[in-house]
Amino acid sequence: MPGTLYLVATPIGNFEDMTLRALDVLRTADLVVYEERREGERLLRHFQIQKPVETLNEHNEAAASFNILRHLKEGKTIALVSDCGTPVFSDPGQLLVRKAIEQKVKIVPVPGASSLMPALTVSGFSIDQFLFYGWLSPKKERRRAELRQLMNERRTIVLMDTPYRLIPLMRDLAETFGSTRNICVAYNLTMPDEQMFHGSAEQLHKELSARELKGEFVVVIESRAREKNGASRR
Repeated sequence: MPGTLYLVATPIGNFEDMTLRALDVLRTADLVVYEERREGERLLRHFQIQKPVETLNEHNEAAASFNILRHLKEGKTIALVSDCGTPVFSDPGQLLVRKAIEQKVKIVPVPGASSLMPALTVSGFSIDQFLFYGWLSPKKERRRAELRQLMNERRTIVLMDTPYRLIPLMRDLAETFGSTRNICVAYNLTMPDEQMFHGSAEQLHKELSARELKGEFVVVIESRAREKNGASRR
């Protein structure tokens, strides 16, 4: 009988956000699969967990998925974690999940810390409907073209990117959106230096460039409906 694949959410920065259920799964799993060895070892070491481990990332996803499925077909319990947050969501692992579904393997999500929902709730924007666009292109011209297309999006928009692209992204947002929309940048969520920045793209580009910030972030762009209807409709 096939084993069980657990998709275990881990803290996005603050280890105190680890859930009791996630710890129990990691302690009882036959094998822990993480994205990058350094981050995975740091997590397990912090919670004093010793387990056989394997890696699954963008460089070995196909081969690693094949090996993990073999373990699952042997009846083993496997916990998949990403570097932080929820595995598979904007992280490698979709191929493994699809193959596990095809082969009737039981998959159990173990929810936990997230950067998406905290950023949305702290933005102050309407979030009854929103678009998670995720990562823009790393290439400047294509990224700007994507942002120009997003200017027609009426819903609240959520963007993410790597720490070293925070300032370039804010520059491109300032050049495309200008002062037409309010923006929230949720910076280093759950960490000691966590900060929330609110303002127009132009304002935030100036402020964040002056601070030379470089950390994890989520950008939330207010809906176009707000732009058209005015502050009284918030």
